[in-house]
Amino acid sequence: MELKERLGKEWLFFDGGTGTILQERGLAAGELPETWNLTHPEEIISLHCGYFEAGSDIVNTNTFGANALKYPHNLRRIVQAAVAHAKEARRRTGREDAYIALDIGPTGRLLQPMGDLPFERAVELFGEVVRIGAAAGADLVLIETMSDSYEAKAAVLAAKENCRLPVLATMIFDEKGKLLTGGTVDSTAAMLEGLGVDALGVNCGLGPKQMQPIIKRLTEVSSLPIIVNPNAGLPRSENGRTVFDINADEFARLMGEIAEMGVHLLGGCCGTTPEHIRKMIAACRTKSFAPAVRKHRTVVSSFSQAVEIGGKPVIIGERINPTGKSKFKAALRENNIEYILSEGMAQEDRGAHILDVNVGLPEIDEPAMMAQVVTRLQSVIALPLQIDTSSVEAMERGMRLYNGKPMINSVSGKRESMEAVFPLVKKYGGVVVGLALDENGIPYTAEGRVQIAKKIYETAAFYGIAKEDIVIDGLAMTISSDSGSALVTLETLRRIRDELGGHTILGVSNISFGLPQREIINANFFTMALQNGLSCAIINPNAESMMCSYRSFLALSGQDEQCAGFITAYGNQQAALPASAGAVMALGESVERGLRERAAEAARDLLRTVPPLELVNNELIPALDRVGKGFEKGTVFLPQLLMSAEAAKAAFEVVKDAMRGAPQEVKGRIILATVKGDIHDIGKNIVKVLLENYGYQVIDLGKDVPPETIADTAVRENVPLVGLSALMTTTVVSMEQTIRLLRERKPDARIVVGGAVLTQEYADSIGADCYARDAMATVHYADHIFES
Repeated sequence: MELKERLGKEWLFFDGGTGTILQERGLAAGELPETWNLTHPEEIISLHCGYFEAGSDIVNTNTFGANALKYPHNLRRIVQAAVAHAKEARRRTGREDAYIALDIGPTGRLLQPMGDLPFERAVELFGEVVRIGAAAGADLVLIETMSDSYEAKAAVLAAKENCRLPVLATMIFDEKGKLLTGGTVDSTAAMLEGLGVDALGVNCGLGPKQMQPIIKRLTEVSSLPIIVNPNAGLPRSENGRTVFDINADEFARLMGEIAEMGVHLLGGCCGTTPEHIRKMIAACRTKSFAPAVRKHRTVVSSFSQAVEIGGKPVIIGERINPTGKSKFKAALRENNIEYILSEGMAQEDRGAHILDVNVGLPEIDEPAMMAQVVTRLQSVIALPLQIDTSSVEAMERGMRLYNGKPMINSVSGKRESMEAVFPLVKKYGGVVVGLALDENGIPYTAEGRVQIAKKIYETAAFYGIAKEDIVIDGLAMTISSDSGSALVTLETLRRIRDELGGHTILGVSNISFGLPQREIINANFFTMALQNGLSCAIINPNAESMMCSYRSFLALSGQDEQCAGFITAYGNQQAALPASAGAVMALGESVERGLRERAAEAARDLLRTVPPLELVNNELIPALDRVGKGFEKGTVFLPQLLMSAEAAKAAFEVVKDAMRGAPQEVKGRIILATVKGDIHDIGKNIVKVLLENYGYQVIDLGKDVPPETIADTAVRENVPLVGLSALMTTTVVSMEQTIRLLRERKPDARIVVGGAVLTQEYADSIGADCYARDAMATVHYADHIFES
C-alpha cells in the first residue's frame, strides 16, 4: 500500500538512532558516519536489519549529513550506497511492507541574511541529494532535525521540485518550544502545512518527557499526521562514551504516554536502539489510534509568529505601498531599503498584526525589489507579511523567499487571475485575498459579490486549496461617487460570514476617497465594518483615530478581557521624549532595530560631539545589552539578534575610523572552533559575531578542527578562553578529547562549550568550565573571565 494512503490513518513506526549505534560499532571520534556506506556496508545493512526486525515501518538511510558541501566528490556514491543498503536489509528481513526514507539533515550553514548560504543554493544542495536518492529507490523523503524554518523550507521545496515521493519533516525545538532561529510550534506548523508536507513533527534535542508540551501544542494546531522521534533522554559522558539516561523499558513507557496524545508516527533519535524501538512498538501498537483531523484554521505566519484569522479582527498595516506616497516612491527608486524597513517597524510598534508589502512602480524591477524587501523585512521584523502585487512574477519571488506562510493580495474571480495565482498558493502556501470582482467588473449588489466569492472558493478547491485559506475582499468603494456603496459592502461582509462561513478583508480607507477629512469617515466606517463581521482590515495603524476605533470596538464587543488592551494603550500615556534626546536615541534604536546604514549615519552624527569611547560605552554596548536581554527573555529572536549585531558592527567601523592611529582597546582574546568531525558552524559563527561586537578578539579556527590544532593554538597564542561547539551527537566525543588535551597542554585555559546536543550535565561530565545554552551566555561568561 502507498505510504500516503496510510499516513494519519494507522500507527506507523520509525527506526531509532544511527550515529550513536555506529559509535558503539567502532565509528571513531570525528569520523563521518556517511562514509561507512562505502567502507563498512555490512555494518550499515546490519543496523537497518535490526530496526526492520524490531518492527519499524520506516527506516532511514544513512544520509543525514550527506550533501555536496561535506562530500563534494563522492556524494552520488554515498547516497546510492545508502539506499541500496536499506533496500538490501529490507530484502533480508522480508519486510517488503516497510518503507525506506531518504534522510536529509541540515547543511550546517545559516542561510542569508543571517548567514552566508543563499536560499537558492540551499535548494540546490538538497535537490541534488533528493534526485540521487529518489532514482536509487527511496520511498519517501524525511527532512529532519531542522533548527531553522527557512532551511526547512528550502529542503521541502527541493524535495517537491525534484521528486514525487511523500515528504515528511521534523524540527528540533528547545524546551521552550522554540527553534534556534526563533520559530514557534504554531509558526512552523503553519509554514510546513502551507508547503504541503505529508506529515510533520519533532525529533532530537529532547527526550520523550521534555517533548510532551511541544507535542500537545502540535496536536492542537496541526491538521497533518504528527511524527515524534525523541532522543533516549538526555546525554552524558561515561568513560569517554556518550550515553543517554533512558533505557528501553522507560522509553517505551513514556512513548506509550505520547501515543495517547493524538500523534500518528513514532520512533526514536539519538541514543535509541532496536531494543528501544521494539519495546516502544509493543507498548504503543495496542493504544487507541486517533486519525488526523483537519482543524480548519486560517493562519498566516512569519518565522516566529502565527496570526490566526477568525478571532479578534486582524490589523494589516498599509504603509509599505507607493500609492500616494512621494517619499516611498523615492525610496524605491533610490533603493533606500532602510526607509522601507522603518515604515514596517513603525507599524509594528503601533499595533499592526500583519504588514502589507507593495513595491510596484513602473520604472523599477518589481520582482527583484519584492525579493529584496521581503528578505530584509523578515530579518528585522517578526510580523507576518502580506505580499501585495499584480505581477505574478513578483508574487512568486516574494512567496518563494518568504520565511513563513504569507498572505497574498490578491486573486479575483477572473479565470485568468485564478489560473495564475492558485498554482502559486498551492505550491508555496498562503492565505490569499479573493477580490469579489470578475470579468464583468465589480458587482453593484452584495448578491453579485457573494456569487463571485462562491466561485473563488469552488475554483480554489479544484486546485487543492482549502476554504480557510481564502479571505474575501468585499470591496470598499468610495461613497463620494455612490452614497449607497458602503451599505453594499457591509451587507457583503455579513453574508460572507453568515451564509458562507468565510473570512473577510477590506482596504478601509478606500471608502472616503475624494472627500475632505477622510479620517473621520474612515474611523466610523471601520467600526461599522467590524460590527458586520470584518475579519481583517488594511489600515494605517499610525492613524490614531483608526486604532482608537479598533481598540474601542474590542473593549465594547467583549474581545478585550477586562479592557486590558485598552488600558495598556491609553491608561499610562507618556509625553514624547525631548528633542535633545533624539540623536542619542537614534543610534541605540538603529542598533536594536538592526538598521546598518542608519546606525553608521547616527554614529557619524554623534561623533561630532561625543568622544569615540564614550559613544561605544554609553550607546553601543547598552543597545547590544538591551537586545541581548530581549533574546534571553524570548522577546527578541535570533534573526533580529544577528541583524542588531551587524548594525552595531557598522557603527563600530565608523568609530574605528575616527580613532585611526589611536590604540584600540581589546577586552580579551578567545579561540572558537567546531570540533573534529563536525562541519556545522552555525552556533560558532553566531557567538563570534556577538563576541566581536562586545570588544573581544576572536581567533576563529573554523569547523572540523582536530584537538591538536586547538591545543597548539591556545598554547602558542596564550589564549585564556576557548569556546568549543558541536551539533552532532557523534562529535561530542571529539569535544571531550579536545578538553582533555587542553587540560594537559594549557591547564590555565577556561573552556566554554555549546551546541544543540549538549546539556549542563553533559558539559560537566566532559570537564568543561561553562555550558552556554545560547550565544549571549558565552558573552556573559567571557565578561566574567576577563573582568575578574
